[in-house]
Amino acid sequence: MNGLAGPLHGLANQEVLVWLTQLQKEVGKDVSDDKLRDYIWNTLNSGRVVPGYGHAVLRKTDPRYTCQREFALKHLPHDPMFKLVAQLYKIVPNVLLEQGKAKNPWPNVDAHSGVLLQYYGMTEMNYYTVLFGVSRALGVLAQLIWSRALGFPLERPKSMSTDGLMKFVDSKSG
Repeated sequence: MNGLAGPLHGLANQEVLVWLTQLQKEVGKDVSDDKLRDYIWNTLNSGRVVPGYGHAVLRKTDPRYTCQREFALKHLPHDPMFKLVAQLYKIVPNVLLEQGKAKNPWPNVDAHSGVLLQYYGMTEMNYYTVLFGVSRALGVLAQLIWSRALGFPLERPKSMSTDGLMKFVDSKSG
């Protein structure tokens, strides 16, 4: 669990919330796109990154971010922090592309997850890594069951999906 608590992993959604809170404190809650763009540039020019943007593997918007965004648009469209995240989504990628250093200027899951946790009452950020760890543990447990039952190796995103597995089983049993 301790390995998950670094700023690039389990701590990342907390870093986003800290950055968003600081942004609101410095420029206000109803910030214009221009002021937001200036704040982003100030962050980058000070040698820091915009937390919640970029991914070690993905080169497009993280699909988990997209899923959370769609959920938030439906269930909390008027939440001030969500509105700020949505506004950033329109601005940050262009600034990062203009800067020219980012391999992936698109948001990752951490750009959104902390805001959702806060909205639904999980305000103690120290527990976010625990939630992250529990979700990983459940995934490992499910993988262990697949491995023991079918002798399959660790599943990776490019490997066989559950749907593909079911089709494979059906083809062998019929």
